[in-house]
Amino acid sequence: MGWYSNMDMELARANMIESQVRTWDVLDQKVLDVLAQVKREDFVPPAHRGLAFVDMEIPIGHGETMLCPKLEARLAQELGLASTDRVLEVGTGSGYQAALLSRLCAHVYTVDVVEEFCEGARRKYAARGIGNVTVETGNAAEGWARHGPYDAILLTGSVGRLSDELRRQLAPGGRLLAVVGRAPIMTAQLVTCTAPGTYRSEGLFETCIAPLKLAR
Repeated sequence: MGWYSNMDMELARANMIESQVRTWDVLDQKVLDVLAQVKREDFVPPAHRGLAFVDMEIPIGHGETMLCPKLEARLAQELGLASTDRVLEVGTGSGYQAALLSRLCAHVYTVDVVEEFCEGARRKYAARGIGNVTVETGNAAEGWARHGPYDAILLTGSVGRLSDELRRQLAPGGRLLAVVGRAPIMTAQLVTCTAPGTYRSEGLFETCIAPLKLAR
């Protein structure tokens, strides 16, 4: 696909929101506004920029992909973020998901095992004046206690089971959202800390995404 003009880019973004995102039950106006504001094309590898608004996963290197736009939006919505929330994202990838979350909460701590992803995300945030995202390198699949407890935790890759340690890093009222299971059937699970040491889990919707990358 060719490059977009600025006008074409905004039209493609609007079409993505209306035809892909809204039709997948993403109706929270705050999330829809953020999708319009954060330039997804700036987080897509240049070779694939023409695919920025297509309903597909986009390769970003190291065998990883960006999630499709409707899933990125749905995950942001299901976390139910407040402006005061502190969020842990496990799996930085392109940096786009954390950029979305940063507009909905107080601070995002995002962690990835691939240093190249972390370096790229830092550059993108600095260039766009996104100052409330901290990017760190490491394996946070079992949690990232140094900044916890968190009001919300999001895993951007699937896992076979949820770590107890991740649950323990939720503040009371905190939410943990992850895609759990084995291909081809996985479920987006939302775990809520209803009181210290007490958790409620619910399945939200079925989907299928690549496993969380655990090692360099």
